Amino acid sequence: MSAKNIVFLVLLLFIPVSIAAHYLEWGELTVFITAGLAILPLAAWMGTATEEVAVVVGPTVGGLLNATFGNATELIIALIALKAGLVNVVKASITGSIISNLLLVMGLSMFLGGVRYKEQTFQPVVARVNASSMNLAVIAILLPTAMKFTSQAIEEKTLQDLSLAVAVVLIIVYALTLLFSMKTHTYLYDVGMAETAEEETHQEKPNIWLWTGVLLVCTLLVAFESELLVDSLEVATSQLGLTALFTGVIVVPIIGNAAEHATAVTVAMKNKMDLSVSVAVGSSMQIALFVAPFLVLAGWVLGQPMDLNFNPFELVAVVVAVLIANSISSDGKSNWLEGVLLLAAYAVLGFAFYFLPFVDGMA
Repeated sequence: MSAKNIVFLVLLLFIPVSIAAHYLEWGELTVFITAGLAILPLAAWMGTATEEVAVVVGPTVGGLLNATFGNATELIIALIALKAGLVNVVKASITGSIISNLLLVMGLSMFLGGVRYKEQTFQPVVARVNASSMNLAVIAILLPTAMKFTSQAIEEKTLQDLSLAVAVVLIIVYALTLLFSMKTHTYLYDVGMAETAEEETHQEKPNIWLWTGVLLVCTLLVAFESELLVDSLEVATSQLGLTALFTGVIVVPIIGNAAEHATAVTVAMKNKMDLSVSVAVGSSMQIALFVAPFLVLAGWVLGQPMDLNFNPFELVAVVVAVLIANSISSDGKSNWLEGVLLLAAYAVLGFAFYFLPFVDGMA
């Protein structure tokens, strides 16, 4: 058993601890920390279960399953926060997930992979396709904010209607990217998965009923733990001296993406950079093209107005992350220094979000 799996098994102990902390009223901070730690292994098991079921059902349905459950943890946390009316935290978690995947995850992968191997390669064509999709997403979420900034008298209803229209376009584009990667241009993505496929041919097919059950149980537990996390979020973060913006951009995405972070870094250290970049960039693209617009539509259904009018500084951070990630990945090669550059960019943005309220004069 790998060290990563041992760590995740130990972290499962925080599920009963978080429940006890909630019902025995050990304090909001304790609930927040233990619920966050409990979500980490559950997210990892959800990812593993999804992959195991995908092996049985075939590449097309399996690819769709991976696309659907790839960011399920972040989506569940965001939906519960949205239902609780924490719209700003939801928006911050969207931008934070994009930033953390492009800078933190890809940076760690390139750095640790580059320390072991002098230079690693991946498909530049796939990187360019993903870069184009991310550019579209940035433009789409930039427009409502630009409209609000340039037309101060604009009504919230107008922004909401624009956001709904943009959300529908983005979801259609996301569906077309799935068609592109899983049907019409699968050969572009097959190269990176060749070694993984070879490994799987020597293994017995997993028990689909067992892993479907694991996926269902983990999803329910993630929903429960996310509710504990969200309910205690405001009080706990204020006790830690953190703002809602910093929590949404930095803390929540790290909790939700931890399993994917571990996967991307692990495969990079095995010299499978194609797969690592696919996990990091693919996750960012899914957040931008599916999760964000889905939350806009969900907010409309739940009666919690959720638009794409983001904090301008969040948009600056996303644009910076996309530009840096695109420029570094465009040649299809990576080394440890490029990983350091991505990590440094993430650290600078993290400090900026931490000190932002003091700059604005807000406590």
